[in-house]
Amino acid sequence: MQNLTELSGNVTSNNSLSVIIKVCVVIPFFCVFLCCIAVMLHIFVSHRQFMDTSRYILFVYMLINDTLQLLSSVLLFLFFMGRVKLALVYCIPLLIISTATFQNTPLILATMSLERYVAIFYPLQCPVAWHSDRIWIIILSLLLISCIFPIIDHSIRKHDPAVDIRSTPVFCHATLVNSSEIQTLIKAATSILFFTVVAVIILFTYVRILLETRKLRQDTDSVSKAMHTVLLHGFQLLLCMLAFTSPITERVIVLYFNWRPENIAYFNFFCFILIPRFLSPVIYGFRDQSLRGYIRKHFCAVVTK
Repeated sequence: MQNLTELSGNVTSNNSLSVIIKVCVVIPFFCVFLCCIAVMLHIFVSHRQFMDTSRYILFVYMLINDTLQLLSSVLLFLFFMGRVKLALVYCIPLLIISTATFQNTPLILATMSLERYVAIFYPLQCPVAWHSDRIWIIILSLLLISCIFPIIDHSIRKHDPAVDIRSTPVFCHATLVNSSEIQTLIKAATSILFFTVVAVIILFTYVRILLETRKLRQDTDSVSKAMHTVLLHGFQLLLCMLAFTSPITERVIVLYFNWRPENIAYFNFFCFILIPRFLSPVIYGFRDQSLRGYIRKHFCAVVTK
């Protein structure tokens, strides 16, 4: 009996140490991401010329969206690691934010690609909706589209009479809150539809700009930059789509490695959600020449202080 007690204590101690290590890896990584986002947002707010350009307004919207997505994902991860239970009244809004921001990212990338397309092909006859003072109409439309599906998904879920939405604590996880196979299938089909449509839009804009580059013999520099920007959006979309590979990695890990479920969840979260969301806006922000110059000046000013 004493040996069993000691063994149970060792297992608990190992689990606690494992949770602490995982949290200590995720939190600093997330803090670095927040610092980079804060610097870029500060630059945008401090320099008016950025907020007068539709492309930069959409990029700011993407930064805010990715920040909310990572914040909600990290909170859900911490609740999962700590085995924290929440009432559904607090859990469901968090899940809706996480899902809506996840689906919103590819829509933003498609919109940014179309903005480059419009800027190249209609420089003098740009549609009113793409002007910097009207771009908020497109942003609100994207927000509405990305929010409506998760809201409907959680509205039509089956309510357990034994669970009180306001007081009964549950584990805040999408597969536990919405356990219906039909809802899971609809959610997967919706996400795949989003990413497929966006992939087609990005491919279309890239091919059209590529053909335009071959036609033009002057001002090829701006067209080439637009082509590279659209290609970068395709890479950002690919990073986002890594989240769909988690079921495959789970199956491979279960077959070949004896990992605990929480270790598999942590691996998928860190590799396919945290890192891609971190890289996507940072790569785009540091690639832009104008923004990169201000970022360099900001960090130099901080270092000299």
